[in-house]
Amino acid sequence: MAKFRFQDLLIWQRAVIVGNKLIDISEKLEEIKKFRFAEQLRGAALSVSNNIAEGSGSNSNPDFRRFLNFAHRSIFENANILLVLNLRTLVSDRDLADLLEELDVLARMISNFSKSLK
Repeated sequence: MAKFRFQDLLIWQRAVIVGNKLIDISEKLEEIKKFRFAEQLRGAALSVSNNIAEGSGSNSNPDFRRFLNFAHRSIFENANILLVLNLRTLVSDRDLADLLEELDVLARMISNFSKSLK
């Protein structure tokens, strides 16, 4: 089976794990007919790992860093969506705290990896 460069990247692996948790929340939102919230969260969740994967196929480090920046920004989008969902009591305080911590760690990892590409 073919293996892509991004599959070995710890930032991609962590992004997929966090993304799966966010997608689980989006599926619960769909069950209660909060389709717009679900769609936004799922898109933002997938954007992190998708941009890491896409950027890893770049022919230059500056281009890869550009995609890492998109992934980094998507982390902030996810955090915002979670905060809004928490305000609307659609995400628990515990889940919010856990996910924000995971997103923060991932954001720092992406930043550090991006700096290493200079």
